[in-house]
Amino acid sequence: MRSLAFAEELRGRGVEVVFVCDSPSVPWADEQIRSRGIAVEAAVWTPAEHVELVERLRLDAVVFDSYDLPGEVFSAVRRSGVPTLAIVDGDLRGGDADLLVDQNLGAEFDRPVLPEGAVRLAGLDYVLLREEVLALRPSEPPVLRPAGVPTVFAFFGGTDAYGAGPYVVQALAATGVPFEATVVAPGEELAAAIAAVPLEAQQRVHVIGPTSELAKAVVESDLVVSASGTSTWELLCLGATAGLVCVVDNQEMGYERAVATGAAAGVGTLAELKSDPTAAVAVLRKLLTDAQERAQLAQAGWKLVDGQGRARVADALIHLIS
Repeated sequence: MRSLAFAEELRGRGVEVVFVCDSPSVPWADEQIRSRGIAVEAAVWTPAEHVELVERLRLDAVVFDSYDLPGEVFSAVRRSGVPTLAIVDGDLRGGDADLLVDQNLGAEFDRPVLPEGAVRLAGLDYVLLREEVLALRPSEPPVLRPAGVPTVFAFFGGTDAYGAGPYVVQALAATGVPFEATVVAPGEELAAAIAAVPLEAQQRVHVIGPTSELAKAVVESDLVVSASGTSTWELLCLGATAGLVCVVDNQEMGYERAVATGAAAGVGTLAELKSDPTAAVAVLRKLLTDAQERAQLAQAGWKLVDGQGRARVADALIHLIS
C-alpha cells in the first residue's frame, strides 16, 4: 500500500511507473495496482536479474520495498548507476540505496549506520498515503461523536495472514458492551471463524471480504481495530480512534511508539489475545464506553500525520534523478 501511494504521487507528476512483484498471488493487491492502469512485471530475485531488468525497462530510478530481497540486490542495482530509494522499517536489512525512507513514528531519533553517500528521510513527515486516504482526511480535528451504540471496523491487512480477526471479535464480545462491528475476513475459513463467535444481546458483527473502500469505512466508524502495520498511519491521518494489535514481531517497535504518543490505544499482541485476552478486553471496553477517550485519541492521531509525506519523498527522488 505504501508503494502504491508513492506510485500515485509519481504518476501525478507525469512519471511512468511499473511494479515488479508477485502481486497475482494476492488478488486484492493485484487488483489495486492494475485498476490504476499500472503495469506489472513478474518478480525477480537475484542481483543479475535486477540489473538486467533495469536495463531492459530503461528505468531512471528504482524503489525497493521488500522484506525478502537480499542486500546484494540493492547494492548491485545501486552500483549500476541508477538512482535508488529503499523503504525500510528501523533495521536497514541490507538496504543499500541513495535514499532511505523510514516512515515510522520516532524514526527520526534513531541513528543507524548508513551506506556511504546515502540520505535518510525518517519519521511521520514522510508517511506514504494513498489518494483514497488523503481525499477523506478531515480538514479540522475530529470532534466528539454523538452518543449511541458504537460502531467498530476491524481489518488486519489484505490477507489477515495471522488470523487475528476471530480473536479480536472474541475480545470485543467479552466486553459485554453493545456494539455494531464490521470485520474484514479475506477468506471463507476466517469468515466462518468470526461468524461462530458467540455474541451477547445488542452485539452485532457483519463479516465482509476485502474492500477497496477501507478509508470510507474508517471515517464512518467510532472505533477502528487494526494490525499495527503501515495502515496505522492511515488511521491517524484520517482522525480515527485506533485500537492497535501487534500481530507479528516486526510491528512491535511501531506499536509501542504509537501507543506511547497517546495517539492510539494498545489492544495487545496477537499472542496475548490468544493466551489471555483479559487486558485486551479491558482496553476495548474502555474504548467502547468512553466517547471522550475516543475523541482524544482521534485528535492526537490527526495532528501527528499531515498527509504530505509522499510529496516530500517524491521531491527528494526527483531531485536525485535530475
